[in-house]
Amino acid sequence: MFKLAVTRLIHTLIVVACSLIVSVSAIAQSRDYINPSSAAGDGLPFSGAVMADGTLYLSGMLGVIDGEVPSTPEEETRLIMEQFKATLAEAGMTMDDLVSVTIYCSDVTHYAAFNSVYRTYFSGNYPARAFIGSGNLLFDARFEMQGIAVK
Repeated sequence: MFKLAVTRLIHTLIVVACSLIVSVSAIAQSRDYINPSSAAGDGLPFSGAVMADGTLYLSGMLGVIDGEVPSTPEEETRLIMEQFKATLAEAGMTMDDLVSVTIYCSDVTHYAAFNSVYRTYFSGNYPARAFIGSGNLLFDARFEMQGIAVK
């Protein structure tokens, strides 16, 4: 009788554990898309940002207007930062929620110009960052920035 009770208890615990694993797995796989694009559509082959498990992954963004690069690196940086700010706001986040940023730059002599604008978009600590000399970028942009944010 004792063996049967222990066997039933073990079976019940296994069923409960499996149910919890399935529930956690379903939660872990939830994703929300900002400015989504899909393979079935005719848009660009990427989404603007993807929220997965409380982490927002922001696609690379350029500081262009209608495919045109502004005349100054500062204005181009401002456009990128405003796009990031707007995308983060759609996800209920702010610039201070960024934890990692990567900037690709076609000419690293624009480093100081980029930083002069970049600094003004944060009120707390800066995210981890890489500033990479990349060669030519789309539309002859000077900068492309991508990032990761966590609430």
